[in-house]
Amino acid sequence: MKLGVIAPQGWTGEYDGWEPERAWSRTVAVAQQAERIGAESVWLFDHFHTVPRPTDEITFESFTALSALAAHTRRVRLGHVVICNGFRNPALTAKMASTLDTISGGRFELGIGAGWKRDEWLAYGYGFPKTSVRLAMLHDALEVITRMLEPGRRIHATYDGEHHAVTDARNLPKPIQPTGMPIMVGGNGPNVTWRLAARYADELNLDGLAPAEVADALPTIRARCEEIGRDPHSLAVSVHVWWGASEWSITGPARQELLAAYAGLGVSRVIGLLQASADSDEALDALAADAAAAGLELA
Repeated sequence: MKLGVIAPQGWTGEYDGWEPERAWSRTVAVAQQAERIGAESVWLFDHFHTVPRPTDEITFESFTALSALAAHTRRVRLGHVVICNGFRNPALTAKMASTLDTISGGRFELGIGAGWKRDEWLAYGYGFPKTSVRLAMLHDALEVITRMLEPGRRIHATYDGEHHAVTDARNLPKPIQPTGMPIMVGGNGPNVTWRLAARYADELNLDGLAPAEVADALPTIRARCEEIGRDPHSLAVSVHVWWGASEWSITGPARQELLAAYAGLGVSRVIGLLQASADSDEALDALAADAAAAGLELA
């Protein structure tokens, strides 16, 4: 199992009261430290307002920030955990993702979900469709995105869906990764989200599930693949560990046991934010030590 580090960007209040220039410098420093300690990947959230309630504090936009982090790192994979599909036209998402893949030298992975934070949707003028509509929008978006990112000679994409459509859309540059850009679908919905992941994704990211909950979910995830004739082993399963979980945020045996439990279930990687990393290098150093003790793969 591999380790993914979410760099601080202000969304969870870790930059409350900071000046923007100082906060951005720290985001860069944490991403670079994550690379040094052997993390496999660096991630950002895709949010506009702080959580749980919007406040007048910094939250850096994710695509522009990841593009900059690509220039400040050399090895780590880069991605969102996960983008809100409703915030961008999916054809534009595909174009931005392909460009970021080139900027990063083939290190970008596209994480995407239906979106949930109502205050952001409304404040930025997107409305807030009901859950079934947001999931239908995600289905159409994945059709558009996978066609536009498809490796090979075809460069024109056409799709006519209820919520999203493209007609003869060109996407150059294509992702520069020879086997195509990995797509990660995020969410805990077994009926729709997991079926979308089985059909379109390379990875399913489970949000905040404890090891016991992951164990309960795995048979259903396998079944979603088998429904369409897909080998369940070809769909990686990862976990976003919530920053507020004490087993994650506190150094020592409990965190080591948590990481080892996920690894024992076959989870491909854990991805998490340590809020303390905004203030101190010690937080990521301790995480690396616990990850090594739990048997994770560190570069």
